[in-house]
Amino acid sequence: MYQHYFGLAEAPFSIAPDPRYLYLSQRHQEALAHLLYGVSGDGGFVLLTGEVGAGKTTVCRCLLQQIPASCDVAYIFNPRLTVEELLSTICVEFGIACPSGNASIKVFVDYINAYLLDAHARGRHTVLIIDEAQNLSAGVLEQMRLLTNLETNERKLLQIILLGQPELALMLERPELRQLSQRIVARYHLGPLTKAEVAAYVRHRLEISGAQRQLFPAALMGRVYRLSGGVPRVINVLCDRSLLGTYVQGKERVDRATLAQAAREVFHQAQRRSLVRPLLVVLILLLGGMLAMTLYQLELRETGTATAPAAMAKPADQTMAATLPDTLEWPPDKPRSRSKAIAYAALFRAWGADYKGADACRQAENLGLRCRSVRGGLDELRRLNRPAVLLLRDDQGREFHAALVALADKTATFAIGAEIRTIALGALAAQWAGQYTLLWRMPPDAQETIRAGERGPAVQWLIGQLAEAQGRVSGTGKDPLFDDVLERQVKQFQLAQGLIPDGAVGPQTVMRLAGVGDRSAPKLLSGQGGQ
Repeated sequence: MYQHYFGLAEAPFSIAPDPRYLYLSQRHQEALAHLLYGVSGDGGFVLLTGEVGAGKTTVCRCLLQQIPASCDVAYIFNPRLTVEELLSTICVEFGIACPSGNASIKVFVDYINAYLLDAHARGRHTVLIIDEAQNLSAGVLEQMRLLTNLETNERKLLQIILLGQPELALMLERPELRQLSQRIVARYHLGPLTKAEVAAYVRHRLEISGAQRQLFPAALMGRVYRLSGGVPRVINVLCDRSLLGTYVQGKERVDRATLAQAAREVFHQAQRRSLVRPLLVVLILLLGGMLAMTLYQLELRETGTATAPAAMAKPADQTMAATLPDTLEWPPDKPRSRSKAIAYAALFRAWGADYKGADACRQAENLGLRCRSVRGGLDELRRLNRPAVLLLRDDQGREFHAALVALADKTATFAIGAEIRTIALGALAAQWAGQYTLLWRMPPDAQETIRAGERGPAVQWLIGQLAEAQGRVSGTGKDPLFDDVLERQVKQFQLAQGLIPDGAVGPQTVMRLAGVGDRSAPKLLSGQGGQ
């Protein structure tokens, strides 16, 4: 949208893991060196962890451009699979021909071992890279360890690189995974950028995209660092929104006010800030009223006529009794270990289904639903308008799950254990780090990615959903095209939904569109028939 205005060849702050834009900070250089060591090493496991958005996948894409010609690499980026499914995927990625319809683990392993022996005989190195590996179950990880058992006197025949969030490292500390942990020959945790590296990172991406002038003053870099925490993906989203705001205002470069507004949009701070002053006023008035009432009671009590003040004090007492709890606690009569199963049972009930245990997302797919498990904020949940399971912590840091079943302006209602509890949103902030899982329904004509230039039922569906969302009449032809006009309508919808207005119809945009007019789905917000 703003590339031509600023003289850029392409968007400089896309969140796609493009290796051309990789800024090799000292940490990223070390991470890449660990991966290269893993590719050329003598087998075993290499572990790379980092927070969401730290750049793990981008470093891995850079690795794929530098692998030696003697290496055969398989890259798996959706590891939420069973043992059989993962082994089947490995066979597909390496081009191993297995018997059609096979579901035997032994058969898969035998074919993989035969392939590894043949590759070794031909002087080839075999490398398996698994992204988002924190989603692997302990059973699947153990099977991966067993695959590395095949070895010669000099080296193991399979090198496995695991990329994941910090919880992956914690998972590998479990006693049942100690054998795998002992086979990790290199570990590295990719941390955030420093303040100086953030400034260099922003300059680097602008230069790659063809910027001819300074679009972000040096004086703002400290603010960008503090807002983003040095996380590259957050920097990208923040800078992209800042450039969009600068373009809309017709300015030459980003200023402090535009950056602040971008931060409010990215971190969903506008509503919170707007409520601060009114809440303070209400609090002052309430305290003042209680003080006046107390003095009035004392005065009447001294004159022997305390009956009336006592009656007047009743509403205040009722107000205090109705005060919401300041924390959400797990019921002591229920085992905390079952909190996840209980929460998912409540979530599935909201969709009119029974939760049967095990993998909730896989079960949802069998019911014709999709599963979204990410880290976000309350504003995002309001827009999605679907019940969700939240991962919470009590004041002692112990984790438990609860189903968020209703969300109002100032309160949140949970199904926790066998109870329904409501707490103030301010209390929720102290217990929730943003991790949630929700279910949504993919319409039959839709698809997860709809690209410009396409035709067909998915484009027809897209046009109809945009028209309903934007209050227009859908006037489509027999075989509509995803053209420039439709792309502009997509961008308008994305902007209204708080998404990056890039015109690309991916999973997040499809999910928001799927919610439009789905009146049979359970709602998080009261009084809304659709989104």
